[in-house]
Amino acid sequence: QVRLVESGGGLVQAGASLRLSCAASGRTFSFYTMAWFRQAPGKEREFVAVISSSAGATRCADSVKGRFTISRDNAKNTVYLQMNSLKLEDTAVYYCAAGPLRLTIATMQESDFGSWGQGTQVTVSS
Repeated sequence: QVRLVESGGGLVQAGASLRLSCAASGRTFSFYTMAWFRQAPGKEREFVAVISSSAGATRCADSVKGRFTISRDNAKNTVYLQMNSLKLEDTAVYYCAAGPLRLTIATMQESDFGSWGQGTQVTVSS
């Protein structure tokens, strides 16, 4: 199992930007497909973005496409989520997750990810 620790959340106004980080330890980071999910109050956890082990492929949810960007630095064992033009509806706890190396980005499911961080709160105010 890989250990994941998120950081970078906070309270921001609508339209602002934040960058979330997720630091991994315990196993070879470059062997994992990494993703971000989020859970808003009273709602189920939902997919946000995913990146392949080599960073050669990424996919974002339609709700954040064009505003959020996922990236990773395998030398630093860290995955990032750059969030721009934040909206009120982006308010949620954001989780990073690690999945298997050979995961098909286009069809991945939440259940494919076996390791999760504790989450970081992002609150967007008007």
